[in-house]
Parts: sequence; C-alpha cells; structure tokens
Amino acid sequence: MEEDQSKRRLGRGLAALIGEMDQPIPLGGEQRTAVSADRNVPIEYVVRNPRNPRRSFNEEELQDLATSVRQHGIVQPVVVRSIEGGHFEIIAGERRWRAAQLAGFTEIPVIIRDVDDRTALELAIVENVQRSDLNPVEEALGYEQLIAEHGYTQNDLGDIIGKSRSHVANSLRLLKLPEPVRDMLSSGALSAGHARALIPTSNPVALANTIVSKGLSVRDTERLAQNDIRSQENPDGSAAKPKQSKDADTLALEKTLSDSLGLDVSVIHKQNGGQVRIAYKTLEQLEEICRLLERR
Repeated sequence: MEEDQSKRRLGRGLAALIGEMDQPIPLGGEQRTAVSADRNVPIEYVVRNPRNPRRSFNEEELQDLATSVRQHGIVQPVVVRSIEGGHFEIIAGERRWRAAQLAGFTEIPVIIRDVDDRTALELAIVENVQRSDLNPVEEALGYEQLIAEHGYTQNDLGDIIGKSRSHVANSLRLLKLPEPVRDMLSSGALSAGHARALIPTSNPVALANTIVSKGLSVRDTERLAQNDIRSQENPDGSAAKPKQSKDADTLALEKTLSDSLGLDVSVIHKQNGGQVRIAYKTLEQLEEICRLLERR
C-alpha cells in the first residue's frame, strides 16, 4: 500500500515537484511552504547520490558551465537531502555542483528536501529523464533500478515519466547488449535505433564496430542485422536451402511491431495464412500481451 501511494504521488505531479524544487524562495517575498529556505553550505559537505543513474558528464560542457558560474553565480540552488555526519546528498543539480567545484567555489546554495532513500532515487531518475540528461544506457539502467528495487512495472514507469510503456520496454531491451556495444551507445557512437537492431544478432560487437567504422545508417544497420539473422538460420551458407527469406515489407512490419510492443515479434507468411509470434521472457511481459489483446 505504501509503495502504491508513493507511485501515485510521483505520477500526479512529479514534473511540477521537480520544477518547484529548483526554484529558490524570492528574497523579501512570501515564502512558499513547499520549498525549504535557501542556505549556503560548504561544498565539501555536499556529496553526489551514488545511485544517481547519470554517470557521464561532458567535460567541455562542465568547463563552459564553470565559466558561467564564475561570472553569474549559481542561479538555481542544488537540491539536496540531509544525511548523517552533517552532510548533504544531491537529489538534483549534480552538474551545477561539479561546475562549482571547477569554478573554485567553497560554498554553494542548496534547497533541503526531507525525503527517504526510495523517493530520492525516484526523483533523481525521473528528473534526469525528463530533462534528457541521460544517455540511453543510463536511462535503461535507471528503469531497471526502479523495477528491481521498488517493484515498479513498465506501465508504472510509463505513467510516471510521461513516456509510453513501449518506450520503457525498448529502453530495457538495450541492456541485453554486451558491454562494448553499450559503451558505444553511451558515448553516442551508436544511436538507440542502431543498438535495438543489434539485439537479436549473433555477434553484436563485431557488427557494431562495422557500423561505427563505416558510418552506417539505422536502415543499413537493420539490413546488416537481418543478414546476420538469416545466416544463423542457415549456418552452412548453402544457397540451395528452400527456406525463403522474408521480404522488405515483412521485415519492416516485424520491426514496427517489435518497437511498439518492446518485445521480439516474428511474422511468418504461409500459403493459406500465417503466424505472428511474440517472444516473452517474464510473466509480466506475458500479462502485458494478454492485457493488450483483451483491450482489443
């Protein structure tokens, strides 16, 4: 019950809460009861949230922000929560905190929020997602963290972050890829579209290297992936095998359905009809398929 209430609370107004948290109280004006008073704290007393999904910070952008901070100060206080030892853990604003360190600040303005571990993690993940501060791997890991630690479903996450369930499902599918491919995705060498096409292939690392070295488009990547999948089905390479390869329209339909459901879909045409196969790995995925079919 407590977890359900937490999810509903976040779902109702998380975007407004995050925006509100970042706003300092106007000097000389009426204080808003939802926002704690600003105070400056020694920068060494502020620590990052070790479970913040964001891991990558562009050094050049941080240097630019540090230059701005030196000139104009920190316009938006860093949102923190109190932790033991008189220290403060960041909920929102780690980039500002890092830039302040580069700028040589000894103190930073903070807004203190009284939240527990779960809510701090939820806010950190959703705040980054809503501001597009996460790369695709960080976003997927954030979703996985909420599902594993707090029992969220893909539908819950979709409602909270304002994305479709299929968006969440497709993000989570990226975690099936091996680490070298995820590194390319994190660095921006591969897009999420490139990466999704590689999930069912036999050697995604080799294919990813080919894609990056040749600068292939997502469409080219999909063709490369389909060739790899067909070679798995016909490993001896024999051209005499009677099984007919799928036409471009069928492959495009499979991709559309897979992206929509967030699951692997196979369309098999036969002379007098055909089959649509949806692969699932968990009971939750099966329940979601049943729910979608029943809705129809």
